[in-house]
Amino acid sequence: MRTCVGCRQRATATDLLRVIAVSSEAGHSLTPDPARRLPGRGAHLHPDPACFALAERRRAFGRALRVTGFLDSGALAEHIRAVATTTGQADRSGVAKSKVGRPT
Repeated sequence: MRTCVGCRQRATATDLLRVIAVSSEAGHSLTPDPARRLPGRGAHLHPDPACFALAERRRAFGRALRVTGFLDSGALAEHIRAVATTTGQADRSGVAKSKVGRPT
């Protein structure tokens, strides 16, 4: 069992996408690791655009991967869009959005 960094729900590792940070000259880039074989510390995320948006908004990738500085999420965003389009999740709204944030 792993916890999604976006919606904070627990799921099996096979249901989540592993994400790693690869360092570059401009900072770090978030790289999807669907085979779960790349070296380094990983964060887990549902392959859903809503969970990705929540994780970015909460700045969860930096904390989960223990990385400071700029995180380029372009490759990860493109991968999630492609996966969501093929599985039909592109229009699914995030169920966990009501759990995030403070009540007003």
